[in-house]
Amino acid sequence: MPTHLFTMLDVLLLVVMLISGLLAMIRGFMREILSIAAWLIAAIAAVYLAGRLQPTVKSVINAGDTATTLIAGGAVFLVVLLIVSVITIRISDMVLDSRVGALDRTLGFLFGLGRGLLIVVVAYAFFDWLVPVRKPEWIGGAKSAVVLRGAGDWLKGLLPDDLDKTISKFKKSKPDEQEPPDAGPTQR
Repeated sequence: MPTHLFTMLDVLLLVVMLISGLLAMIRGFMREILSIAAWLIAAIAAVYLAGRLQPTVKSVINAGDTATTLIAGGAVFLVVLLIVSVITIRISDMVLDSRVGALDRTLGFLFGLGRGLLIVVVAYAFFDWLVPVRKPEWIGGAKSAVVLRGAGDWLKGLLPDDLDKTISKFKKSKPDEQEPPDAGPTQR
């Protein structure tokens, strides 16, 4: 057994957390939260508008339904993300320039530490799933391995019991919600 105080995994965890924390501190907590909101809004807009814009894209681009739906969704996502990001940057700049700027940066640092931990936990969970036995000593003997494994197990517990069934149910409900793209106008 090595007599090292830390292994490479422990150092990697600290480095990722510190880099994420410092980046979030520079940007501020408000910008971090609003950035996540911008991505979510763009994703929701893409999901709901891609089907409606698909016929228009198909009339311009000669491609299959899947390709034109992906192009429409991607275009909606990028446009909405750009617009919402410009708005959120202005809002977060006002917060950073206000009296609560120091608090915003401190909360941003703490948020960044948590985000860095989450990144390493997810990476460790995937590694643990891919390599269940005979891990390298720098991973198996890491002081942080117990915490990472516990946090990964907690995250796995948040997932639905039958993830495939849940995803299939979501996929099946999508076409029923949208009107067929070739529905003509109603006659009066």
